[in-house]
Amino acid sequence: MRCANISVSGLDLDGAAAADAATTTAASDLGAMPEWDLSDLYTSSDAPEIEHDKAAAAKEAARMKAAYQGKLAGLAKDGAQLAVAIKDYEKLSDLMGKLASYAGLYYAQKQADPARAKFYGDVSESLTKTSTDLIFFELELNQIDDAVLSAALTHKDLKRYAPWFHDLRKEKPHQLDEKLETLFTEKSQTGRASWTRLFNETMSSLKIQVKGEKEPLGLEQTLNRLSDKDEKKRKAASEALAKTFKANISLFTLITNTLAKDKEISDRWRHFTDVADSRHLANRVEAPVVDALVASVRAAYPRTSHRYYKMKAKWLGKKKLNSWDRNAPLPEKPERVIKWPEAEKIVLDAYKGFAPEMAGIAKEFFDKNWIDAPVKPGKAPGAFSASTVPSVHPYVMMNYLGKPRDVMTLAHELGHGVHQMLARDQGPLLAPTPLTLAETASVFGEMLTFRALLSEAKDKRERKAMLASKVEDMINTVVRQIAFYCFERKVHEERRKGELTSERLNEIWMEVQRESLGPAIDLKPGYEVFWAYIPHFIHSPFYVYAYAFGDCLVNSLYGLYAEAHPGFVGKYFEMLKAGGSKHHSELLAPFGLDARDPEFWNKGLKVLEGMIDELEAMDKVV
Repeated sequence: MRCANISVSGLDLDGAAAADAATTTAASDLGAMPEWDLSDLYTSSDAPEIEHDKAAAAKEAARMKAAYQGKLAGLAKDGAQLAVAIKDYEKLSDLMGKLASYAGLYYAQKQADPARAKFYGDVSESLTKTSTDLIFFELELNQIDDAVLSAALTHKDLKRYAPWFHDLRKEKPHQLDEKLETLFTEKSQTGRASWTRLFNETMSSLKIQVKGEKEPLGLEQTLNRLSDKDEKKRKAASEALAKTFKANISLFTLITNTLAKDKEISDRWRHFTDVADSRHLANRVEAPVVDALVASVRAAYPRTSHRYYKMKAKWLGKKKLNSWDRNAPLPEKPERVIKWPEAEKIVLDAYKGFAPEMAGIAKEFFDKNWIDAPVKPGKAPGAFSASTVPSVHPYVMMNYLGKPRDVMTLAHELGHGVHQMLARDQGPLLAPTPLTLAETASVFGEMLTFRALLSEAKDKRERKAMLASKVEDMINTVVRQIAFYCFERKVHEERRKGELTSERLNEIWMEVQRESLGPAIDLKPGYEVFWAYIPHFIHSPFYVYAYAFGDCLVNSLYGLYAEAHPGFVGKYFEMLKAGGSKHHSELLAPFGLDARDPEFWNKGLKVLEGMIDELEAMDKVV
């Protein structure tokens, strides 16, 4: 049962949360920033409504089990009766999702707080226990005769759920019997969920002693130093990260091996052949489509990342970039700190230029404290948009440090937020969007913001800096994420044969990094352990290719928008409003795009190559 959905930004997971530069700015210097008001979910962690809703969910799940178990096939002979059962299931999904969302967001605000960790754990356990009463539901739906179900879906109250039933049918070959599904669900609390929590709490509690800093820094602050204008600070941060990761490498290796084995057990029992098949199914994307994407991106490494980093090395006056130079700002780039009010204006103006409706939705996030922006001790690193449940609204989290990259992150997460708001009318079962398409609105929001800023660039120097920044973003979104995907594939494939040592994990990491980054980057000793902290490997195996999918898709979409494709804005909004109710092929068809065509991916990559071409041309101008 899907309870809540969180879309996590990972545009530069290995590097800085802000790849654009300068030094950390005190929150007080950035203007008043919003923090979450979670009262639309629950007023506090001890609100009596929480215990009431936990009990109500458990009671309703027990009632549904008594009312529907063993009877769904019979109910399906009458579309109206089956519709009642589906609506009951949907309503309960929303209630449980509300509880899960609040617990997750409350915990994310301060993961190092034992009380919040306990609250999160207790709510998760309660919901897991409740959900076991509902395991029969989807299993029995998949046992209904195809002809009987097809007839039922013609009923006016049921036919809107046809896409959900279609997707459910795809799960059928991989479902187990009820007892086994119950065991898998209950054991997840002491299995995957516990190991993931251990990883999260370890990362949020790290104290990293960076040379030149009086006090130890948190992970987010240290990663931010990797984009500092001062190479000494970048080097110090990189070395401190390496030292800290090495000190904890046994733990990270154990977590990685355990979760990879956990996935292998699940995949084997569920008859998934390839290590990424379960992710492809969840994403509603076919393996050949992903294979075509990966092949296209890898083939383009020399024309994209390799070419760009060679140019950047020259800009920095080096034969080769050190690993800590990859996200260094350009030497001629003016130092700039963007205060929060300006960041808000930049993003909203860009959204408004595309469609006033889009800006209007995004403005609600600022006005109603649906954003948690300041960096705070113990707060979850990175950024994400939590869709929560259709009956409430999404929440955006980020760690704002005043960098141009942070403005892009804000535009990215608000893109998710707008998408989630538009899809709410689909309801709990159909609103959630597969990850591949979920990244479309976020990356499109970034592109709108970038193009708006680029159009205002006053001189060639400024334009060069902005283009270079965007190229790095796109490399981090496409090239880096495909490299991460290749790393995951090798790790999970080898884990099927036995445990991987820390040394072997390091070797695999360096192999994919050398291939993707190219000869212009000198990967210094210590970089081999940087795989250890990347959250997507832990939270959502093989998630990362969704970023590349979304970026290439957006490049193609934006090209059509720039060419004044007929009815583009209307078609775009319809795509977002569809949520998870349509396959990517159906959503792209109105635009004349087909992800099964290899040329589709090359078209997206050519946008990146074109920007690098422009930078090279600028270099030739005396």
